[in-house]
Amino acid sequence: MAQNLSGPPPRKAPVRRRPKLDRPNPIDVHVGARVRLRRTLLGLSQERLGEAIGLTFQQVQKYERGANRIGASRLWELSGVLDVPVQFFFGEMSPDTVTAMRQIQQSQGLTPPPAAAFEAEPMARRETLELVRAYYRIADPSVRRRLFELAKVLAPVEGDDSSDN
Repeated sequence: MAQNLSGPPPRKAPVRRRPKLDRPNPIDVHVGARVRLRRTLLGLSQERLGEAIGLTFQQVQKYERGANRIGASRLWELSGVLDVPVQFFFGEMSPDTVTAMRQIQQSQGLTPPPAAAFEAEPMARRETLELVRAYYRIADPSVRRRLFELAKVLAPVEGDDSSDN
């Protein structure tokens, strides 16, 4: 049998740079959970957040579940609307998430980042956000001021190693 050499060469399969996982990437799930946390702390519905960034509430739901990945520009937009730094979305990562991500990276032949890269900033912690939110719900400014002064007295002075309070 003669081969037809005049036709176009056979097409190659497209190269996938990142293998498709059966479940959402652990980082996407974590970032989505942080979006949900901040949205609820601000008292925003999924509909209102979606309107603010030009999406439907269904898309916000998918982001919050980690089913859809949030791109860098969208994350920047969310940080503005939710009034947090971009780093907030990566704060308070659980050891399970870090472990799962490292396993994925190792399976792809990548070197995982140092553990310090996953440590949360104190200002992005849920506890801090709840405290600040409660603080600003205190209607009387003089009570707020006294609480502020009390916190300063209770906290150790930075750089002071003595603990003789």
